[in-house]
Amino acid sequence: MPKPLSPLASSQSTPQGARAPTSANATANSVDEPLAIRAIEQKWQIEWRDQFNFEHDKARKWYVLEMFPYPSGKIHVGHVRNYTMGDVIARYRRARGYDVLHPMGWDAFGLPAENAALACGVHPARWTQDNIKAMRAELKALGFALDWSREFATCDPSYYRHEQAMFIDFYENGLAYRAKSEVNWDPVEQTVLANEQVIDGRGWRSGAKIVKTERMQWNLRISAFADELDDAIEGLDQWPEKVKLMQRNWIGRSDGASIVFDLTTSIGDHGAIEVFTTRPDTLFGASFLALSPQHEAVQAQAQSDSRLAEFLQKCRRLDESTIAQDHEDKLGYLLAPTARHPFIEGKSLPVFVANYVLAEYGTGAIFGCPAHDERDFHFARRYDLPILPVVRADDSESTPQGATMTEAYIGDGMLINSDFLDGHRVADAIGIAIDRLEHTQKGARQRTCRLRDWGISRQRYWGCPIPMIHCSVCGIVPVPKAQLPVELPDNVD
Repeated sequence: MPKPLSPLASSQSTPQGARAPTSANATANSVDEPLAIRAIEQKWQIEWRDQFNFEHDKARKWYVLEMFPYPSGKIHVGHVRNYTMGDVIARYRRARGYDVLHPMGWDAFGLPAENAALACGVHPARWTQDNIKAMRAELKALGFALDWSREFATCDPSYYRHEQAMFIDFYENGLAYRAKSEVNWDPVEQTVLANEQVIDGRGWRSGAKIVKTERMQWNLRISAFADELDDAIEGLDQWPEKVKLMQRNWIGRSDGASIVFDLTTSIGDHGAIEVFTTRPDTLFGASFLALSPQHEAVQAQAQSDSRLAEFLQKCRRLDESTIAQDHEDKLGYLLAPTARHPFIEGKSLPVFVANYVLAEYGTGAIFGCPAHDERDFHFARRYDLPILPVVRADDSESTPQGATMTEAYIGDGMLINSDFLDGHRVADAIGIAIDRLEHTQKGARQRTCRLRDWGISRQRYWGCPIPMIHCSVCGIVPVPKAQLPVELPDNVD
């Protein structure tokens, strides 16, 4: 069978008996073929240039949006992959008669632009716009079905004025607030990093060792929507189960109890410590209380306790990921007061500051039940604290003894050594324990979540200005919306 002609070949075929082309002519044709392909590409790019603009004139409308690229200066195969998928959807919907809105924009603020500007001695805006120009040409060469008439960049004041207006709306509705909080400080990039940007205790870009420090931060109160977000996951019937599980774990909604432990003497202004727990059934196994180093009572006590202040400094130097994995790095500092047990008359528990207790979860304080929590177990072994089993596994033939336990038991079972809870299964015992706490006014049912409010402050130049005025007379007040946008200054060092 003869080889079919290339659609790009000349329409004039070689006459029968004519001499075959020389190798030089063959080389010339191979050079011309890419030029022909490019000419065809350019023809259709021009043809399509305005074919994909959103027109508002059809009853059926469809919105296609991929994540906007960061203008680093070059597109890569990941860009091609993502925008090809969006292109297929946009073209398919347009072919089905939809008016398709498929815009392109640039996620243009951020540290890379500022760091590049510092290295190159140019303004971040110039670096960003030059990169957008280069990447726009590359994306247009791919012929994607994009509405380029709606192109924008997040560093444009005409865009971020809307962000500022939304921030003011959040502030006026109690969803944006300013507070001092412990943050991850990157000493090389000189900015705060989110927890997700800290990898093994180091900045994800700089590789520098992260320092824990306190700073005033603007926050968005996303925790107010934890229940709504968690409930809505059930309706995501087309999402993979593993993704929905990740979302649930990220929100981390927990039902349990808040418990008040009265102190024998005050710690600062605190005469009692409030603890949140999902396992009030294990209260009879409690052998200590532990407070986060960032707990208000601890911070107040450290003002007059130099040894405690030194301990807190040591805690800040330890990597949280190491603490989670290395039992030897679970450190404690014993405070003078003790805490009264809410169920056992006359019993008091020692109170520690412990570096493995998270300030962000619950109240920043826990009661330690070493027999049934792995972290508490290793802390108790290190500081020679009692290990009191209060749950027996269903397959256990004997009552467990704390002295012989090699690890915490965290499974289901029957309550033992627990007075009025004895003989109840864990799920039932949790409800009974909460009922008793509420009856004695030592606690109450409570729901909490792992989801933390979103810290949005950054200590750098190249970002959307927060539209708040710091007035020596009026305090902190929002800029009037009629005066937006609050623009970045151009002349900066």
